[in-house]
Amino acid sequence: MTAAAVAAEAARRRTFAVISHPDAGKSTLTEALALHARALTSAGAVHGKGDRRGVASDWMEMEKTRGISVTSAVLQFAYRGQVLNLLDTPGHADFSEDTYRVLAAVDCAVMLIDAAKGLEEQTRKLFDVCRHRGIPVITFINKWDRPGRDALELLDEIEREFRLRPTPVTWPVGIAGHLRGLVDARDPGRMLRYARTPGGAKEAVEEHLTAARAAAEEGADWEQTAEELDLLRETGAVHDEEEFLAGKSTPVFFGAAVSNIGVRLLLDAVVDTAPPPSPRPVEGGGSRPVDADFSGLVFKVQANMDPSHRDRIAFLRVCSGVFRRGTTVTRAQGGKPFATKYAHSAFGQDRSAVETAYPGDVVGLVNATALSVGDTLYSGERAVFPPMPTFAPEHFAVARPVDVGRSKQFRRGIAQLDEEGVVQVLASDRRGEQSPVLAAVGPMQFDVVAHRMEHEFSAPLRLESLPYRLARATDKAGAEALNGSRLVQGEALTRLRDNRWLALFPSRWQAGSFEREFPAAPLEHLVAAHE
Repeated sequence: MTAAAVAAEAARRRTFAVISHPDAGKSTLTEALALHARALTSAGAVHGKGDRRGVASDWMEMEKTRGISVTSAVLQFAYRGQVLNLLDTPGHADFSEDTYRVLAAVDCAVMLIDAAKGLEEQTRKLFDVCRHRGIPVITFINKWDRPGRDALELLDEIEREFRLRPTPVTWPVGIAGHLRGLVDARDPGRMLRYARTPGGAKEAVEEHLTAARAAAEEGADWEQTAEELDLLRETGAVHDEEEFLAGKSTPVFFGAAVSNIGVRLLLDAVVDTAPPPSPRPVEGGGSRPVDADFSGLVFKVQANMDPSHRDRIAFLRVCSGVFRRGTTVTRAQGGKPFATKYAHSAFGQDRSAVETAYPGDVVGLVNATALSVGDTLYSGERAVFPPMPTFAPEHFAVARPVDVGRSKQFRRGIAQLDEEGVVQVLASDRRGEQSPVLAAVGPMQFDVVAHRMEHEFSAPLRLESLPYRLARATDKAGAEALNGSRLVQGEALTRLRDNRWLALFPSRWQAGSFEREFPAAPLEHLVAAHE
């Protein structure tokens, strides 16, 4: 395939993530977007109550039970002649690492804001990551069908806290909790009024009203909308594509994902304004053009998506060139060849075989046991994409098998979860391989480990909390000093994934005591999840 043909295919791709604070409606919006693209015939609910099924992106049993996303999911579908790769992310702060890895694989993000709560802690953190990575952000203010805050007040909050100019593309008719319809803020000559469908399982029916009819039927609500739009125009809050792509502004949409209101307009905006794949930076400087030889980044590894097969999938974002199933490429980390024999495209838990893929597409490489999160695959000229950060864990627990007769399954399960990045697994000669230490950013990661060990690996475990709250990177000499110290509380263990030594302390005071006792021993700060 010619470079021009590859560039043309890349231009048809939109790869984006939906990010938010927990309970803002992220998985519901993901489902609604797929529904409007005709990728689903019926939208699910987060809890899947009654006759309504669960959402496609929350496929793990634990997600269905708790009604929260604990792992990222990939949904690929076509819309208006474009190929959309939508990556749903866990909203809970305890799963920050998974979300950060997903953001390394996208070109745009849809930031979901609860109309009643406004900007929340996890939203702020994820926006900072988007800004750091240069990812442009589209904003969707959700739950406008419920009581909430003033629309202009929410725009002020976005601009004040994010230093990001909000430019409304749609605007609500009616206050939060009294949604009458939406208007195009750029051309307010008509109003869209919606008729909800039972349970929100189908698209809301749209009715187009002229400005005159809207004024006659909606009265004061329409008059207030017109006044607010005049004010926005006077302040210059008009969408500018260059400012959006530069991360200086964010187009804003209003709606209610659970009722499918305003979702189609958001989906159109992803196609019309979100950027297609572009050259990606590589280690050593420079970038890899989309029309160069094939290259891809492994951003996620997931086992047991299909309980019947117990397989392992490495999710690869194609960054340049053409991926062809069956070809042999090179794994940059180690320089060894890798055969792409089994490759799938994903739609939540469902998969279908894929023969070719282009920049922006996400490919699932089945039973790719040699691959780890952060790996680069390439053909032709060598490429290595920058490594992903590993966060400093703040919670630690010793894991032991409930049934010592299932030690083999226990070790295999712990190793698999470590490779996936569900937790970090630490070990020492003193503790032994039957008593690894699990290190997590948040305690809910331990719940995921316990659930998966029991239900996927048939190796239930006991977790015994350790009193440590601080981790620092060190070397072998520093580890020996800490383990031999009688004055400092703490211990040093190696991380199985990369054999790096970590020094664990109960507090910053104990870490400071160690530095004073052993000034030559290195203690390196790790990236914190809250930074």
